[in-house]
Amino acid sequence: MTFSLTVLGCNSAIPAYDRNLSAHLLNVNERFILIDCGEGTQFQLRKYHLSFRRITHILISHLHGDHYFGLIGLLNSMHLLGRKEELHLFADARLMEILDIQLQASLTRLNYPLVFHPLNLEKYHLILEEDKFTIYGFPLRHSIPACGFVIREKKPPRKIPSPRSFAYCSDTAYDEAIIPFIQHVSLLYHESTFMQNMARAAAEKFHSTATEAARIALKAGVGKLLLGHFSARYDDLEPLLEEAKAVFANSILAADGLLLNI
Repeated sequence: MTFSLTVLGCNSAIPAYDRNLSAHLLNVNERFILIDCGEGTQFQLRKYHLSFRRITHILISHLHGDHYFGLIGLLNSMHLLGRKEELHLFADARLMEILDIQLQASLTRLNYPLVFHPLNLEKYHLILEEDKFTIYGFPLRHSIPACGFVIREKKPPRKIPSPRSFAYCSDTAYDEAIIPFIQHVSLLYHESTFMQNMARAAAEKFHSTATEAARIALKAGVGKLLLGHFSARYDDLEPLLEEAKAVFANSILAADGLLLNI
């Protein structure tokens, strides 16, 4: 069974240095889940030859623009391409109001059913259960309400010794309260906007440093840490990786187009 992640964008706030804004595509046994949808996401899907049509679920972590400004464009492109299959969208309840205004203003009536699921942004909760996997959401500590996600296999394929799992912690300050929700996941994506010498600025902006992301990975006992959501102040990301590896050796940098088989 396939369980893989493609990074479509790994920068924060604005695109820079060929790094697009937050977007990740998770393939769970050919069920394609888009996690966040920053501006330009549909271009990234085209660039890496990933089909719009095969996306069945979209998870939006929070309503900062670099995590959802690409959504209306993607939904409209799906419409123009003749999509008929239903699409499930999970997000802050206010996002549906935003989308309704955009669709009404352009007199667009989507060709396909868009099924909206409001997230509970205050507690750990089941978002979706299918025969082969589950998705849970949990609150993140950010400047606006934000939701992290953890996707877990129910039963592993014969040749895989244990169920695989992926946790996504987008914008968040350092917060050990999330550890019970992400414990022992195979792959953890944790934002690492800044280096440790900017820890105070990170805390003030409700972001994390690479060192802090590594501390969470270590305390949660995860298999691998994927660093992302990098500040545009950094062209060279190797110093962030070095800081993380000093705490948690199995750390890697996100990069647009990176494919990870979990």
